[in-house]
Amino acid sequence: MLSLTEVESLARAAHAGQTDKAGEPYAGHLHAVAEGVRRRGGDADQIAAAWLHDAVEDDALTERWLREAALSRRTKDIVLALTKRPGEAPEAYAARILATPGARLVKEADLAHNADPARLAVLDPATGARLTAKYARMRALLGLDGPDAG
Repeated sequence: MLSLTEVESLARAAHAGQTDKAGEPYAGHLHAVAEGVRRRGGDADQIAAAWLHDAVEDDALTERWLREAALSRRTKDIVLALTKRPGEAPEAYAARILATPGARLVKEADLAHNADPARLAVLDPATGARLTAKYARMRALLGLDGPDAG
């Protein structure tokens, strides 16, 4: 099995040269999500999935690579649950996350970093408002704003 250090190195290499919407190196987002998972009590499978959560969706790694990688079945399932499919409705995406053990916590950390006011502040106002609404809707679909949130 790949160690967390190896997974981090693979994720950083896979996303090398990519930037986020604010123009920052994409690896910073991956690191923030992995740390968010760790702070929320996530386990090694979830932390590994955090490092890889956008790899298939962004075509940084292939689904075949993921299937064949020396990772736990649970890590692979979480990554696949978090991989948005073209044209997929947010409700279907959220349902898949909720149906996959461990995925909700990783998505919570992802949304928390994506919705960080400091990150959103560097975007143009229209983009910031659109993304704020998008992230709030996903939080609601995942039940992250109600009494059972967390």
